[in-house]
Amino acid sequence: MSGTSEGTGPAGVAVPSRTRPRITERHERHGCAPSEPRDYRAAFSASRLAMALLDHDGVIVTANAALAALLGAAGVDLRRRAAAELVDLASDSRVWHAYREVLRGQRSRFRCTRRLKHPDGRTLWAEITVAPLAESRRLLLSVADVSDRRELRARLRHLQMHDTVTRLPNRTLFFERLTAALESSAYDDGSTGRIGLCYLDLDGFKAINDTLGHRVGDRLLAAVAGRLAACADHEGASRGGGHLVARLGGDEFAILVEDSLGTEQLAGLARAVLDALQRPFDLDGQRLSVSASIGVVERSVTGTSATGLMQAADTTLYWAKADGKARWTLFDPERNAHQVTRQALSSTLRRAVEHGEFALEYQPLVGFEDGVTRGVEALVRWHHPQFGTLAPNRFIGIAEEDGSIVQLGRWVLRTACRQARAWQCEHPDAPPLLMSVNVAVRQVWDSDLVADVAEILAETRLAPELLQLELTESAVMGSAGRPLQALQALSDMGVRIAIDDFGTGYSNLAYLSRLPVSALKLDGTFVRGFQDPAHPNPADETIVEALVQLAHRLGLTVTAECVETAGQALRLRRIGCDTGQGWLYSRAVAPERIAEMIGVPFPLSA
Repeated sequence: MSGTSEGTGPAGVAVPSRTRPRITERHERHGCAPSEPRDYRAAFSASRLAMALLDHDGVIVTANAALAALLGAAGVDLRRRAAAELVDLASDSRVWHAYREVLRGQRSRFRCTRRLKHPDGRTLWAEITVAPLAESRRLLLSVADVSDRRELRARLRHLQMHDTVTRLPNRTLFFERLTAALESSAYDDGSTGRIGLCYLDLDGFKAINDTLGHRVGDRLLAAVAGRLAACADHEGASRGGGHLVARLGGDEFAILVEDSLGTEQLAGLARAVLDALQRPFDLDGQRLSVSASIGVVERSVTGTSATGLMQAADTTLYWAKADGKARWTLFDPERNAHQVTRQALSSTLRRAVEHGEFALEYQPLVGFEDGVTRGVEALVRWHHPQFGTLAPNRFIGIAEEDGSIVQLGRWVLRTACRQARAWQCEHPDAPPLLMSVNVAVRQVWDSDLVADVAEILAETRLAPELLQLELTESAVMGSAGRPLQALQALSDMGVRIAIDDFGTGYSNLAYLSRLPVSALKLDGTFVRGFQDPAHPNPADETIVEALVQLAHRLGLTVTAECVETAGQALRLRRIGCDTGQGWLYSRAVAPERIAEMIGVPFPLSA
């Protein structure tokens, strides 16, 4: 029959040829036409993506022209070449191991990025992929040139990691380098195991920025950055290594010294920076001058963190500013420990008042004529749970700075007045004691001191004339406005006002006639001149005698502080001083000890 043919089937039965699949039908059933293998080969050869077929030993079976062109091997037959050699897969053990797993069928895919050297000398970044082909014993190697992508990524990272004004590394890159330096130096045998940092801030930059504008300020920052970089390069070259200069923000810069050689190296760098910045900057005919304060830290990397190093540098920079600016200061662990303690006290001071951690001790004020205790000065002590008993000089300054002196001062005043009234009630036949309480000038400014005193006197039923408030000479002499009005109101109420440490401040005698002062307390420096009876200082005695006579003519009483010897007491008595206070009589003691002194005179020869 036309168009058919027969064959022999089972049991000799003839089977028409149409019952057997034709070649075209079989290919169609499997989804491919007879020409498709040729199409794949043509696409492989013409592809712009560099590719090669590999056997399971990693040897190239065939490669397209794009691969040869990419590798600079145009016209070279790449067959029978090891792929690992062409694209540098063997130099990295982890890459080589992963590649071998794909060749052995233990891994479904492998991808990595390698830096290749092109025959023309340029560097080529290539993304390499190796994957097995389905239904084949071959593997497909593809190599994509990602050099442009990496270059773009590098440019973006540079912009992200560098300051746009100064072109210096920014804070992010600085901390990245600092962290890496701390980690690598700890395990590198060739390292000194030390690290240094100069942390600097420009003095007076804000004034320039505010008056001349941000444009001039930015140009000045760029000029400063140039000088810092030059200093770092010079110092680094002379020491055998470069230093990282970074702008951390605003007018703050840092110079990181990896593998530092000691504090002398950092000190030399800081001095070089100060010298470089002392020269005026010429910006379009404008001559501008700035200085810098520099905090210098140099230490072992062992046990050092990036945060700890920066905290130490920031603290040291603050010291340089506080010490007068235009200088460098080296980190001092002892000074830092004192500051840490100070901060700890500041953070717990307000709570300590509420928790009852403070107590008062009293030092007697003794009359020189009869040796009788005329009054006491209340001195506050802080029984700190961590640092033990602290004298006033450890925390009063802190309290004045953060304002907690108002709360603490109010507690001291109330406790002292209550105690004075208690002694008066317990010893009704003895003359009542004068209670002298120290008052900070901030208490006058930040609180209604007059109202507080009036309330406490009413509450404790202590007579106003038995309360004396002591203010330092510098605070009283500068009083004007509200403080002067408060002092006058207190004086009108009957409260005595005393100038403490007289002779150490302004010593403006004209103020004594204008202020409502009742008493002067002579500073101990005058009294110490009386200490050696074999070699008396006539000048000290003349000054004290003149002050006592002047005070008496103005109706003021005089108390001498720091009386420690009988000779001092005798000479002060001869001069005419009214009362004395010091270790000759007693240190500051608990209220019970003062009660034992009431009505019992001290020996005049004591």
